Amino acid sequence: MTNVNPNTFTTRPEIEGTFGVVTSTHWIATAVGMGILERGGNAFDAAVATAFTLQVVEPHLNGPGGDVPVILYDARRGKPEVICGQGVAPAGATIAHYRSEGLDLVPGTGLLAACVPGTFETWMMLLRDYGTMRVADVLNPAIGYAQNGHPLLERANATIGTVAQLFRDYWPTSAAVYLPNNEVPATGSLFTNKTLAATYSRIVKDAESAGGDRVAQIERARASWSKGFVAEAIDRFCRTQEIMDTSGRRHRGVLTADDMAKWTPHVEPPATYDYRGYTVCKTGPWGQGPVTLQQLALLKGFDLDGLDPTGPDFIHLIVESSKLAYADREVFYGDPDFVEVPMATLLSDAYNNERRKLITDKASLELRPGSIEGFGAVIKLRGESEVMAAGAGEPTVGRLGAGEPTVGRLGNTRGDTVHFDIVDQAGNMISSTPSGGWLHSSPVIPELGFCLGTRAQMFWLEEGHPAALGPGRRPRTTLSPTMALRDGEPYLAWGSPGGDGQDQWITQFFMRHVHCGMNMQESIDAPAWHSEHFPSSFWPRTARPGVLVLEGRVPQTSVAELKRRGHVVEIGPAWSEGRLTAASRVGRRRRAAANARGMQGYAAGR
Repeated sequence: MTNVNPNTFTTRPEIEGTFGVVTSTHWIATAVGMGILERGGNAFDAAVATAFTLQVVEPHLNGPGGDVPVILYDARRGKPEVICGQGVAPAGATIAHYRSEGLDLVPGTGLLAACVPGTFETWMMLLRDYGTMRVADVLNPAIGYAQNGHPLLERANATIGTVAQLFRDYWPTSAAVYLPNNEVPATGSLFTNKTLAATYSRIVKDAESAGGDRVAQIERARASWSKGFVAEAIDRFCRTQEIMDTSGRRHRGVLTADDMAKWTPHVEPPATYDYRGYTVCKTGPWGQGPVTLQQLALLKGFDLDGLDPTGPDFIHLIVESSKLAYADREVFYGDPDFVEVPMATLLSDAYNNERRKLITDKASLELRPGSIEGFGAVIKLRGESEVMAAGAGEPTVGRLGAGEPTVGRLGNTRGDTVHFDIVDQAGNMISSTPSGGWLHSSPVIPELGFCLGTRAQMFWLEEGHPAALGPGRRPRTTLSPTMALRDGEPYLAWGSPGGDGQDQWITQFFMRHVHCGMNMQESIDAPAWHSEHFPSSFWPRTARPGVLVLEGRVPQTSVAELKRRGHVVEIGPAWSEGRLTAASRVGRRRRAAANARGMQGYAAGR
């Protein structure tokens, strides 16, 4: 350990240079992104290559069939922007159809949980409108690792092991890829996905058939994906296959080639909140991103300067603020193209001054959303006992997978996502959290080498709910990249995998950085926590009122005091909370940091 500041320790140095920095949740992807910068690409070229590589080397955390939000700052345009790469529900995804299948929740796995895959079109838009390189330049590294192999992560090995019997019994196309010789591949073995390599190689060949023009090549690649052989294979699989999912029954999908052909990502302004000289930027309420902004609006009424970041006061205030913000997420958030979300009120001083009065020195054990006339929905809570009684308890979760906090005890295993942050020499910045299409989410489509995502499980099958299922709607994703301006200048990009935990760890990081004087690496490495008080965004949508999970490194004095205040405290492993990465720019200086938890995230730069 390196002692940087008094009472703070880091696992590694904060990377610093003037040329550029890349940080991601996997060292191979970081190296690929840095290589693109070294070859003359900008931050956006590097982002696309990094993202495609992450699909290959972390298949248990993201895949081509998933979705992605992006926050970027283009130095030429001079403003932060959001690219919404969250695919929408298919035309056939109606509440009536799912109810007719005997469902009261969208399954956590299988074909019925699929939205339009959003990643490929998003990366092509980023490459076309913000980047400088060609399709082959950004896809070839991923193709190489898929064709020639990469060392299989321990966590990927563990995930495959957990669902191996599911693959053998119900999802043989997945077994063909992830169980070579009908065995779970060993940790560290060179793992390949030659079918995926062939899919992306065919797209590169199609792109190059458009001639020498860079944009024409990108458009041809897009056509191959959304209107060509990829869309056709997805359509055929959804129409012809009945797939076992978490409901315990087999279902066909409703996603079609027409759904894919009609959807494209779009650019929109970020949701923002000003806090102590910083302007924090998040996605709109089609994602949970504004939860961070609501926490800031609540926390600005407390004096956090000088508090011990592992002390009970610091932890208690942030946890209680998160409970109120997440409760509002459940009641008010949804796709603003279909429902009006009262974000101005939710971030207003008047609203938060009243909400803040609910925070006392005692832990809240109730879900307490705010009240805004004309808005909101009734929340139906599902406790663990109800889920077990309904036949969807831990054995089912372990056997069939259950969305993002998956393949483990309910509420225990998180992090089924990836993240990266990049800053180049010109001052371009990007933060992104790709996810979905995990190897355990849905069966592999045999012609393509990848599976579909399951983001539709975040919809409610309740008419009138802001996050109700409906054709063309965006599910309320948990994916939540972050960017902050400081005194009006782009300063910081950061984020973390981890479902509902993302905007808890994102807020903790920022509070430690702003109020405790920690640099990025120190703030990442500091002991962390998460609350499970509110309903999970993932099947089977359970809530654990009052539960606060602390890393084992939190001091015992803090643990005892938090218990005294009424928190239902659980102690996790010493290094288990979040997988944050962060990058910053100050003048010519570029800095980056990465999480040591899981021993796979790395930052690089010079």
